[in-house]
Amino acid sequence: MPDAPRRPLARHGRLPRRRAWGTLVGFVASGLAVLLVSGTSVAAIAGAQLAAAPDTVQLSTDDQNTAKTADITAIEGGANILLVGSDTRVGQFDSDEDVEGARNDVTILVHISQDHQQLTAVSFPRDLKVPFPACTNPETGTTYPAVDSELINEALGHGGISCAVDTVENLTGLNIPYAGLITFDGVIEMSNALGGVDVCVAKPINDTYTGLQLAAGQHSLEGQDALAFLRSRHGVGDGSDLARISSQQVFLSALLRKVTSDGTLSNPVTLYKLAGAALSNMTLSDGLAQTRTLVGLASTLRGMSTANMLFVQYPVVDDPDDTAHVLVAEEPAHALNVALQRDQKTSLADSSTGRASEESPTAGSTPSASPSSGAEAPAAPSPTEEPSAASSTGPAAPGSTGSGTTSTPSATPLPSSISGQSASEQTCSVGN
Repeated sequence: MPDAPRRPLARHGRLPRRRAWGTLVGFVASGLAVLLVSGTSVAAIAGAQLAAAPDTVQLSTDDQNTAKTADITAIEGGANILLVGSDTRVGQFDSDEDVEGARNDVTILVHISQDHQQLTAVSFPRDLKVPFPACTNPETGTTYPAVDSELINEALGHGGISCAVDTVENLTGLNIPYAGLITFDGVIEMSNALGGVDVCVAKPINDTYTGLQLAAGQHSLEGQDALAFLRSRHGVGDGSDLARISSQQVFLSALLRKVTSDGTLSNPVTLYKLAGAALSNMTLSDGLAQTRTLVGLASTLRGMSTANMLFVQYPVVDDPDDTAHVLVAEEPAHALNVALQRDQKTSLADSSTGRASEESPTAGSTPSASPSSGAEAPAAPSPTEEPSAASSTGPAAPGSTGSGTTSTPSATPLPSSISGQSASEQTCSVGN
């Protein structure tokens, strides 16, 4: 198929440095990775660590009732969790920076299929304009009326976590009974507890905003360097928030491969540190802040292949009236929404990693691992191979069940305009 005509790339919000902080996606998904693939060990840890979680919040009535009454491992149509990264500086290591209010500069919807065979993490660009429902700010009591178009990262300021949940529910048509709010500091603590995350850089990154300077090649990132990598927007791709999302997915995929393949989850000391770093920096919804819920989440993903853990960007198009903002790409967004609503297994198109990532030149040379056993698994198919939906042997393609022993249902291909990758895909971040 011939390449589509190229358009000038929108910069999407090249604003002052305050905006560069909208990069908690690493901590969001890192915490999720620890809590969800920890197996039975999380049962012993969760009770103690939940006591360290700073607060719990209540969502809207329908969401809260579902969370209180449903078994998260058996919710019809799968379980949905919204993870929100706040850009607040209060109590954070660089709280001397002057920031007005708090925004959800990272918004990730996690869908876990009812058969526990696929996880889909959908990142919503912070500069995306969407309809807002009416929301009331729980701290000030201010009521904000419903509006037809507002930047999605204003939801937290309008009405806290519950407003962010209601906004994404309105956008996707999904019921989201669980949510968590994440702060900055945990990404440093978690990367340190892991002993670093091995990240590939295809072209040098030189970001004067975050101070990140990386030569091309492999880097083990932890602490401030890991945080700077996840924050970097000006140093990757075209400098847009959309480029940063794909660069962050490089880190998240590498993190999940590390957590599930090198014995991390069998080391109780490391696991305790990871869980502590996550939960001590989170505010959880009432339904999520329960030991039985976290243990249930762990059990749903214990046998899931990294090939079936998908990171996708919600599809958008440039706003013709403001190149710093984006709008929903209606047709592919509808296809993604319907697939999630119907709990369909999905697969991504080839060569769809995004604006600031590309396939690693060593992809396929290092097998990925199954989180349930820690044993090595075959590498994902090459871009020229078509996965067989009914094959009883061989590697699992993104979106398949990954059992390797029984016939599996075919995956629904997502529109080619939807970018992302599976956790099993080895990719590199691209500088600029």
